[in-house]
Amino acid sequence: MEECFASGGTGREVLLRVPDMEERFASQAVPLKAIADKNRLMIVDMLSSGELCACRILDRFHFTQPTLSHHMKILCDSGLVDARKVGKWIFYSLNRETAYELMTFLCEITTCRETSVYREEAPPGCGVRC
Repeated sequence: MEECFASGGTGREVLLRVPDMEERFASQAVPLKAIADKNRLMIVDMLSSGELCACRILDRFHFTQPTLSHHMKILCDSGLVDARKVGKWIFYSLNRETAYELMTFLCEITTCRETSVYREEAPPGCGVRC
């Protein structure tokens, strides 16, 4: 486990315990794979507005209930979506904690920083510098 300091824009440095980067890449690959399908990405978008019954999700797509079940299993297994059964109905909601972790991770790996896995100085005169 790596240790690093961050101020979070407050000017106050705090010690963060960050899991090994290889472990972080592996753990974040799971939800990224889950949303690498346009239908699952659309389902996540739908759930961002709140909990929905499976039947309401199915109304928006041109596929069968077993296909929806397949997509929902992948999303639930990734941790991005939570399921709750009430009688014969299944209600799905976005796991906001997992979604936030994924968004944070994407921001980290797409922002130039000292702790990048691969960091190289920009060639002279290219105008890009980390």
